[in-house]
Amino acid sequence: MTSEQSVEPDAEPSLAEAATPRHAGFTYALGRSLITPLARGLYRPRIEGRENVPRDGAVIFASNHLSFIDSIAIPVAAPRPVHFLAKSSYFEGTGLKGWASKTFFESIGAIPVRRGAGQAALDALDLQRQLLDEGLAVALYPEGTRSTDGRLYKGRTGVAFLALQTGAPVVPVGLVGTDRMMPVGAKMPSRKERITVRFGTPLDLSPHGPATSGRARRLATDEIMAAIHALSGQELAGTYNEAPAQGAIEKIKQAIPHERR
Repeated sequence: MTSEQSVEPDAEPSLAEAATPRHAGFTYALGRSLITPLARGLYRPRIEGRENVPRDGAVIFASNHLSFIDSIAIPVAAPRPVHFLAKSSYFEGTGLKGWASKTFFESIGAIPVRRGAGQAALDALDLQRQLLDEGLAVALYPEGTRSTDGRLYKGRTGVAFLALQTGAPVVPVGLVGTDRMMPVGAKMPSRKERITVRFGTPLDLSPHGPATSGRARRLATDEIMAAIHALSGQELAGTYNEAPAQGAIEKIKQAIPHERR
């Protein structure tokens, strides 16, 4: 789940009321201390460019997205705690299985959000801004959703909006091999595959202009995606990663040029 995806409106409280930024508290600290060395020992990820990550202050990790485990690989590889958005259903289960899911996602810095559109999607962006305002690190996927064919899709502008609004530097991340380690449908990551996590040089996007400028957001997004491409080496799709349009209205919406956020 990312700022480019939307949150489903319903009778629940607004996202800002239903979820607040989770700091690196006891559950997170304990989970990070256990999961990080375990994952590194079992799966032996290649980690490059850790020296590029600012050790304190607000920072946005902007990554390509190939697999469910991307949101585990980045926190495991990063030299500091990282927060990201995850589907609220991961936190709402009942019984032992529900408790285990909720505890696991809290331990890796996940924050629950609901899918949907409109105000709820804006609330998701605001939630991430709160984290950045507190000097924390967040991870986002500019493509909006996983690439199912391994190509790198055009970036949506939500990440650039946050960076320009908060002044936070963007660390581009290139993930390689996560789709082979845990392809769609797999229940557990394969130990036969090794992944590579590459952290690039932090990007200062402020020269592009203010967050209120659509042109600034687009140019900043393109700079982010170029940096991710240089790290991941993926084939460029040259289009947005969107589900096939359902019905005439959705087809018209996709055909009309507009800013994808």
